[in-house]
Amino acid sequence: MDDRILMAPSILSADFTALGDAVREVQEGGADFIHVDVMDGHFVPNMTIGPPVVKALKRIATIPLDVHLMIDNADWTVQWYLEAGADLVTVHAEACDHLHRVLQSIRAHGAKAGVSLNPGTPVSAIEDVLSIVDLVLIMSVNPGFGGQSFIEGSIDRVREVASLSAEQGVSPLIEVDGGIDARTAPLVAAAGARVLVAGSAVFCAEDPVQAMNDIRAAASAAM
Repeated sequence: MDDRILMAPSILSADFTALGDAVREVQEGGADFIHVDVMDGHFVPNMTIGPPVVKALKRIATIPLDVHLMIDNADWTVQWYLEAGADLVTVHAEACDHLHRVLQSIRAHGAKAGVSLNPGTPVSAIEDVLSIVDLVLIMSVNPGFGGQSFIEGSIDRVREVASLSAEQGVSPLIEVDGGIDARTAPLVAAAGARVLVAGSAVFCAEDPVQAMNDIRAAASAAM
């Protein structure tokens, strides 16, 4: 496993009137991914953005777009996001009728494939697809809104994914999203997470780049 901590600032908490500037700031400041939360108002109780925004971000992004689909119909709309330029697409195990097929189609397109689990979904739900994913996203809040409090039980879920991956001889990146800041980042990093999604802790800070790098440093020190 790569022991570097990778930062994926979530634009959900950025100023949408200056989204391009926000993306440029964090990518020039050392971000590894731009995390793009797509919500449909059905799978989660909020609506955000769609393929046109992903396509626009692709024109200015110099780092991979990490597109997280919190939507009911990923089975037949995932292609929209791949065509818009997503470099990594994560779908929810809870929302895909044909999870294995969707993940295969993402990889066949040349993108990285991720699978996400809500806090109430057992890790065993992804046991049969671990061999075909590049990333496992553990939600450490109930998805739908930024700025929520970290669910402490997420730490054990990260350990469980790491253990299950080792048993299968695979090494997907483990990403954690929700309530990540300089306090919680070390907890999940010590458990095996290597990609940290931070939204409000970065974009609501006075200095987003400093905040992002403080989170990375705290997590790195805990490994």
